[in-house]
Amino acid sequence: MAAADGLPKWERKVRIFLCLFGLVLSLYALHVELSRENDPDYRAMCDLGESVSCSKVFTSRWGRGFGLVQLFVAQDHPLNQPNSVLGILFYTLQMGLGLSLSKKAAVFLVFASWVSVAGSLYLASILAFVLGDFCMVCVSTYIVNFALLYTNLKRRGAIEGMKEKAG
Repeated sequence: MAAADGLPKWERKVRIFLCLFGLVLSLYALHVELSRENDPDYRAMCDLGESVSCSKVFTSRWGRGFGLVQLFVAQDHPLNQPNSVLGILFYTLQMGLGLSLSKKAAVFLVFASWVSVAGSLYLASILAFVLGDFCMVCVSTYIVNFALLYTNLKRRGAIEGMKEKAG
């Protein structure tokens, strides 16, 4: 079922939920990382055991710049930001551009979602095969990213359909 603007009725509510949930997860991840940097004894709510520890993941080399940026710049360089900061930017961008009915915005949202899904798959493999850890916050963001990709694909299809009908 489509809304008056031609988009699926569920799209806006789902987008708002996913983006807000992603923002909360990213803000919490940043809080955990900063708290752990200031106090090595800090224990986050998501630290449930030796192999179920989000703070271990967030403070690992892969918790900043996907573990890749520091290959090109110093570890403390301003470009080597926590992944959570990238998440905050990503979910804010998804929310803001999601208000536009522009075909270009819809295409960009899909592209950004594919990049986030690729990043999620990369980080999930690091989580499982390198760190040997389970991070509930991380896995939750991966699920949000896949759901946003689905939402953005549906949105782009609807907008392209609207543009074809219009002329």
